[in-house]
Amino acid sequence: MNFKAFCSDIDGTLLNSIRDLSPRLKSIVTQLPQEVPVILASSRMPDAMRHLLSDLGRSAQPLISYNGGFVLSSMGEVLEDVSIPVDLVAKILAVTKGTDIHVSLYQGENWYEEKDDYWSQREVKNTKVDYTWMPADGVLDLWSKGNSGAHKVMCMGTSPEIAWLFGELHLAHAPDLHLYRSSDTYLEIAPRAISKATGLRKILAHEYEFGMEDVIAFGDNYNDIDLLQSVGWGVAVGNARAEVKAVAKEVTLHHKEDGVAATLERIRSLRL
Repeated sequence: MNFKAFCSDIDGTLLNSIRDLSPRLKSIVTQLPQEVPVILASSRMPDAMRHLLSDLGRSAQPLISYNGGFVLSSMGEVLEDVSIPVDLVAKILAVTKGTDIHVSLYQGENWYEEKDDYWSQREVKNTKVDYTWMPADGVLDLWSKGNSGAHKVMCMGTSPEIAWLFGELHLAHAPDLHLYRSSDTYLEIAPRAISKATGLRKILAHEYEFGMEDVIAFGDNYNDIDLLQSVGWGVAVGNARAEVKAVAKEVTLHHKEDGVAATLERIRSLRL
């Protein structure tokens, strides 16, 4: 496994039990050759990923944000920009109207909130990024004038509410939307056309002289399946969904047990 790039999901994969990078992980990543890019692939917005790269000592690296909807080169160039059209975002908001479901709107480098509540503060704490306050109608108006849309719509609420919303949106908009329940209380919505694998292909074609077969990638959830299937060595952490483990070439330790670090250490020892 002489991989030329390291790609990883973040939440539930790279981070430990306190949602941080462990000293063990940071140590092994710093031992990777500088010519080996460290590419983070997540549903997170770019700024919720950059501080992690900085902590790993790899600030200037490509980013796969919003599950591949917004992909940036190591120099910050936009390589992929696929969003949910504003009229479809309006339909999603209409479905949630009159419920207690919290809706967050993301576009590029911006995160918009109209409520300062438990859910928004939880995201601030988890991602270490602050939001921009703006009513949803104002965001829709802004995007309509700029001919843009949402790279991600994140809906949060009780498990029954989120299950109901998933069913409603799947029935009405399945051909256009990727609906991903990252937990019982979270529903992340993205354009159907993109994935972490499509984002990684964009990066490799733009910046590097090797292909997907030379990449090692790590993941834990449904939105990682395409990525792990597409690279040369796909690794599922021990806490991964059964469907993710089924497509992986290796199953490592639980993310709370430093599974990513354990595999990187093993591979490094084989090279010595």
